[in-house]
Amino acid sequence: MNDDGYLNIESMKTRCSAAEWQARVDLAACYRLVAIYGMSDMMANHISARVPDEDGAFLINAYGMMYEEITASSLIKIDHAGNILAKPDFGELDYGVNKAGYVIHSAVHEARPELACVIHTHSWASMAVSALECGLLPITQTAMRFLKIGYHDYQGVVLNTDEQVSLVADLGTGEALILRNHGVLTVGRSIGEAFNWMHRVELACHSQLAAMACNTPLVQVPQPVLEETWKNYQPGTRRPYGLMEWPALLRKLDRMDPGYKT
Repeated sequence: MNDDGYLNIESMKTRCSAAEWQARVDLAACYRLVAIYGMSDMMANHISARVPDEDGAFLINAYGMMYEEITASSLIKIDHAGNILAKPDFGELDYGVNKAGYVIHSAVHEARPELACVIHTHSWASMAVSALECGLLPITQTAMRFLKIGYHDYQGVVLNTDEQVSLVADLGTGEALILRNHGVLTVGRSIGEAFNWMHRVELACHSQLAAMACNTPLVQVPQPVLEETWKNYQPGTRRPYGLMEWPALLRKLDRMDPGYKT
């Protein structure tokens, strides 16, 4: 480690394809953006990205690094069985992969090969909503996007691969899943899309908690309006999420914290 608090990690750029390197850069950016938007939990949680043109392989964070210090080269490549396919030299730290991260992310990537990215967070807002019996309420336009969000009952720390079957079943073909008494998970066909879903579910959770804290009746929206609004957010109705937002987010990150590209 340098005296300035940065880890010395040799670049992985020459050890992977151009497509994998781009995925690494985008995934590192996603980690830092999750931190910037206040959705990280120090070194806990995980974001993964499928390795392009390499079946059964995905990238995930080194367990022990803060989200704000993740770089393209610090990411570890593993397969669906949890085998490490490529990792940088972390020196005496010798970071590996969090087991819960492997169990959750390998299950989703294997079951949903069309997905490029899986994000799991423990933000205070999503954890609070995950503990409410009512779940996420469609009381704002943003929350209506999650009208048919899935729910996965808490079974303890996700260390047992037996839980993968129910986890994948509860996610189904959706883009978001509330993990009861735990947190939230979102997925996307691109890293930008997955981040977009996560940012929106976070806003929905915050606004619900703020409204409920006022201790006054909530305005109910008629079911037909809820259904029509939900349809407006579905694939095929509009452009894929992240196409417009992701380049702008990268520009924001380049102004604030360009070290993710190394």
